[in-house]
Amino acid sequence: MKLPTVHTPSLAIHDSSARFPVRRIYCVGQNYAEHAREMGNDPDRQEPFFFSKPADAVVPTGTVIPFPTRTQDLHHEVELVIALGAGGCDIPVEEAEQRIFGCAVGVDLTRRDLQAVAKKAGRPWDMAKGFDRSAPIGALVPGPVPRDGAIALAVNGSPRQSGRLSDMIWAPAEIVAILSTYVELAPGDLIFTGTPSGVARLNRGDAVEAVVEGLPPLTFELV
Repeated sequence: MKLPTVHTPSLAIHDSSARFPVRRIYCVGQNYAEHAREMGNDPDRQEPFFFSKPADAVVPTGTVIPFPTRTQDLHHEVELVIALGAGGCDIPVEEAEQRIFGCAVGVDLTRRDLQAVAKKAGRPWDMAKGFDRSAPIGALVPGPVPRDGAIALAVNGSPRQSGRLSDMIWAPAEIVAILSTYVELAPGDLIFTGTPSGVARLNRGDAVEAVVEGLPPLTFELV
């Protein structure tokens, strides 16, 4: 029997013909205080928690995305995404930024109704977060992570989410360091760093634009 051909997911790199290979996608939950409050939680500086998406959930900017199955309550969550050029275990915070290749703007699409059912039943969130095409990401910009800057999302031209990167409870370097105590990080790993408040429902036909100041915007449409 012939072995199947498997393609490695990748991200466009801004102003380059090269592409960034994606190994794993990790996400940080509730890393902005106002978003933690809107989800009914206490935003005190407790240790962050993580979940994941499959690498092939990545879709590029400009994509027309089929509306996900098995949901009536699809939500948008705009996030700064960091890409690792090096990895390791138990990475010291002061060394974490040296592992970062660059960053991009992304949207964590969430089947909120499935997540609510899973939470109530004490079950995993995988099917609420890790479904097909659930990780639209814009072009990756090599270089250091911005310390501050606006982060925002609009649907059909109307603002939905707005915040500042400096509003993060845990900074990107801290996220990398803490995550590396749970898993061995490696080149090609992506980390969604959390979303500001204002998450809301998306519908078929919606056009989404997500921005992080200083990075190429991300756009996609749901059909």
